[in-house]
Amino acid sequence: MLQEFADWAAYSLLGLGRQSPLGAAVDFFIYDSIKVTILLAIVVFIVGVIRTFITPGKVKRWLGGRSEGIGNVLAALLGVPTPFCSCSAVPLFIGFIEAGVPLGITFSFLTASPLINEIAATMLLAMFGWQIAALYIGSGLVIAILAGIIIGRLGLESEVEEFVYKIKAKKASEKEMDWKERAKFGISESKSITLKVLPYLLVGIAIGGLIHGYAPSDFLLSFAGKDNPLAVPIVVLIGIPLYSNAAGMVPIVGVLISKGMAVGTALAFMMSVIGLSLPEFIILRKVLKPKLLAIFAVILFLSFVATGHLFNLILG
Repeated sequence: MLQEFADWAAYSLLGLGRQSPLGAAVDFFIYDSIKVTILLAIVVFIVGVIRTFITPGKVKRWLGGRSEGIGNVLAALLGVPTPFCSCSAVPLFIGFIEAGVPLGITFSFLTASPLINEIAATMLLAMFGWQIAALYIGSGLVIAILAGIIIGRLGLESEVEEFVYKIKAKKASEKEMDWKERAKFGISESKSITLKVLPYLLVGIAIGGLIHGYAPSDFLLSFAGKDNPLAVPIVVLIGIPLYSNAAGMVPIVGVLISKGMAVGTALAFMMSVIGLSLPEFIILRKVLKPKLLAIFAVILFLSFVATGHLFNLILG
């Protein structure tokens, strides 16, 4: 139904040619904008309701004193429905350390939270189906768990800035909600987050539409095709200095795949932009010394490269 509406709007209402690059670009933009926005609003509402059960205080209590392995798995799972922006990385980190959460477990949460979010998962589901979305979520969890275990075993507590251990955070009150309040919060979150990411979403889909309509079908094969063993590390390195909302990245990734980039390579690029961004690391430098920050960056880089190659192997 949506595809028929997009075809009608692009080719009948606007009078664009069905075989023209502009017609293909506009049709792509109309269809994906409507489909992803509707699905995103629904999923964010559901996650918003779930989030009412997972407050920062509860997360700190659940993770405090946990042993390696179980703690890392729990931290990564809790990081999925509790995404944070760059500006909240420092207070969350300080809060976890103050609550006695081990460093490695803290890093499992900090890795999973920005890397795996409902926006990216929803858009991947809408554009590629549940298999790709499941691979993205599963690989993100594995990366978060392993990154935390590695950092925990390296004994890098001394590489956290000294002032972090001296802070005593105030205990915030946590009011329990009834189901009516949870639904109201979910609606508010859906409206707020959907409207917030909508500009990024539309820009990303617009760029994707232009690539879809105008770029030659083999323009990526020369440096990011399936047969280039260096394609994955190259795109991960390219993604590090970039900073983009997941809503803006996924539509572009979708079109890159349609133009010849291997699925694993494209997803590794997206993970790099979302989970290994330069602004995030600049902010984390306030609480982490350079050695720990560098080790964290290397672990993520190698993880994204390995994940990209693994996806390419699995998906062909």
